[in-house]
This record gives sequence, structure tokens and C-alpha cells, in this order.
Amino acid sequence: MYSKIMVPLDGSELAECVVPDVKAISNSGHVREIVLVRVVNAIRLPASVPASGDFGFREPDRFKLEAHRRSTAEAYLKELAGQFEVEGVAVSHAIVEGRAADSLADYAVKGEVDLIVIASHGRSGVSRWVMGSVAEKVVRSSCVPVLMVRAPGCEPKV
Repeated sequence: MYSKIMVPLDGSELAECVVPDVKAISNSGHVREIVLVRVVNAIRLPASVPASGDFGFREPDRFKLEAHRRSTAEAYLKELAGQFEVEGVAVSHAIVEGRAADSLADYAVKGEVDLIVIASHGRSGVSRWVMGSVAEKVVRSSCVPVLMVRAPGCEPKV
């Protein structure tokens, strides 16, 4: 049923808690590919920052920092890919730029993903409203089915 699974990761232990679930789904025999995705935000120079001088943050600095962020994200995804090894299932990775939820939903459609498996903090009430939830936004904005995995230790309210 699901042949291509997308796993959004942000470098946190929370995001990585989906690994056992993805492995279980992958063992079904239908999954052909798992794609690990990390969103990085482009660095924007504020208008108030001088473009030159000894104390300014210049364009070459921005390019260097962006390259470092992308290479760090790629190294993280490559390292984590080993945890998803299932016989007969290819594991790839992608780095996308932009706002997390929108970028993930767009990538899922363009990448012809069949299922998104994403972790959630399990926050509710005011903390969810104040902090927002990338996972919840992905659920609302994605045309692709989403499996939301609650963080370990999340207890239901009685």
C-alpha cells in the first residue's frame, strides 16, 4: 500500500522516535523507499546589517554559513540512514529549504511520497497554541497520508 515513506527529521531525539515505527511498516514487504528529509531555513540578511566593514555580516559569510548548515544536515541524515536499513528497501535523503510544514508538504507531493511518518511532542492546550506544532501543520496541509507518532512518555489527559 505504501511504497515510499517520507520521514521528516530535525536532529532531535523526538524526531528520531519514529525509527521503530518506520521499520515495522517497512517490513510489510510493500515499501520500496524511505526518504529522510531535513528542512533548513535560508539565512536572510536584515537590512540594518552593514554589507561590508569589519563588524558586518557579509554575503560570503552567509554563503559559508548556509553551506555549513547544509553539509551538517546531510551528514546527520547519512549517519541516521543506517538505522532504517530493511532488506529490499532503499534509503535516501533530501534537504529542503523554507518553512518546515509547508516545505515538507510540498516535498511529499513533488516526491510522490505515499506516507509521511512524523513525531509529535503531544502538547495540548496553551502550550500547543503558543509553540505551534510542525507535525500538526503537516497533517493539515499535506495531501499525503500522515502517521503522527507521539513522543515517548506522552500520557493521555484523563
